Amino acid sequence: MNQGNRIPGAPIIDHVGIAVNSLPEAVRLWSAILGQPPSGEETVPSEGIRAAFFGEGSGRIELLAPLTPESPIARFLDRRGPGIHHVCVCVDDLETALAEAEAAGAEAIPPRIRRGAGGARIAFLHPRSLKGVLLEMREDPERG
Repeated sequence: MNQGNRIPGAPIIDHVGIAVNSLPEAVRLWSAILGQPPSGEETVPSEGIRAAFFGEGSGRIELLAPLTPESPIARFLDRRGPGIHHVCVCVDDLETALAEAEAAGAEAIPPRIRRGAGGARIAFLHPRSLKGVLLEMREDPERG
């Protein structure tokens, strides 16, 4: 049944997003804790963020800092302060995964499908429809 450390059919966590006020300060702290520099940094204007990733492949940590006071991350920080912002899972087909989630009662955050870090197609499901968890679904950039 178990193939290595992966349970067949289990979701793959692509990354956990952590909202921070200052990306340089957070990068210094996380680099010291993890014993490595970020594997990459990127500005994502469509999301209003500057992001730094730690690790490669699945299981990464993404630090998110706002570019403007109006960005969703800035609003999150104003309401809740720094901390876990979202969990991102990998999906093979974003349209199908999103349609299935909506059919199950999840609410997509407009725009339903957009481009995220690394050019990946992504969608967010609203935390009010997922018991307080903001879920990002990420399709491999090679697909679309």
